[in-house]
Amino acid sequence: MEDLIKRIKKFRDERDWAQFHSPENLAKSIVIEAAELLENFQWNGEYNEEHVKEELADVMNYCFLLADRLGIDAIENMHMKIDQNEKKYPVSKAKGTSKKYTEL
Repeated sequence: MEDLIKRIKKFRDERDWAQFHSPENLAKSIVIEAAELLENFQWNGEYNEEHVKEELADVMNYCFLLADRLGIDAIENMHMKIDQNEKKYPVSKAKGTSKKYTEL
């Protein structure tokens, strides 16, 4: 994972794009790319797998860049969130339901 993050940052730095990557701009880019991902599913369940993979990668790249910009260890942060969700959504109550934790 560290190699991937280094590669993302190297790509950015070789183009001198860090200057444009404020937290606000990165958050906007995540939403824009997520909308492009969603567009693949706009009218029906059929989608172009290559386009979905490309847009998903764009979302993830911007997420890693935002985490880096904010000094957040992305992997550690994801583990922390899963820990929280395991407490909010215990298997005994959440299995097979889409209810929010406040409704369980």
